[in-house]
Amino acid sequence: MNFQVLTLFPEIPRAYFESSIMARAVERGIVSFNLVNIRDFALDKHKTCDDSPYGGGAGMLMLPEPLDRALAACGAEHKRVIYVTPSGTPFSQDLARSLCAEEELLFLCGRYEGIDERIVSLWVDDEISIGDYVVSSGEVAALVVIDAVYRLIDGVISGESLAEESFTGGLLEYPQYTRPEEFRGLRAPEALLSGHHENIRKWRLRMRLARTLDRRPDLIEKARRNGLLTAEAQNMIEELRNGFD
Repeated sequence: MNFQVLTLFPEIPRAYFESSIMARAVERGIVSFNLVNIRDFALDKHKTCDDSPYGGGAGMLMLPEPLDRALAACGAEHKRVIYVTPSGTPFSQDLARSLCAEEELLFLCGRYEGIDERIVSLWVDDEISIGDYVVSSGEVAALVVIDAVYRLIDGVISGESLAEESFTGGLLEYPQYTRPEEFRGLRAPEALLSGHHENIRKWRLRMRLARTLDRRPDLIEKARRNGLLTAEAQNMIEELRNGFD
């Protein structure tokens, strides 16, 4: 998959694409990226890319002309263009899986008060929100989406790791432990130390259910509606709820 990022600050996403697991995915040819500096498409010698919004108010707004020229130069009419904004559709693991099926994604990074709405109308396919809060950097918001998407591409992360993490099967992930067996008076669960695979499986399922019931009960109801809960999981839920009472 190719990720194309249009930004006023290419150094921010560049550091991400050149680090850790993403860097290895790029080296192996699983992922590619192209960073486009919007300032290269400004109309004046000062590389101006923002101005005050019509109607007044605080802050500056990104100008439509540089964005339009940059998008046209990137062939955006043939790509899925994503603008990450607090007013967008809430991002989810399901949406990440949908985006993962694309061969190329183009991210438009906003700054200041955002971008001229006419650019959204003309170019943007998806407006996505990473949560009910506001950040200063469209680059950071775009990288959240990119990170959730690229790790689902075949060959980036093992299928075993993906199979048991949060939101797989509609549940949160179970607690994790490593050496030493005892740390500051707290001992790792005996089930995990037993080497008994069936006991480990049941413990992990019970902990996933307990954590989800405690922190995200809405996910339990959603998993039930979608038929994701086995009879074993349903029985454990009843046991856990009785214990909570």
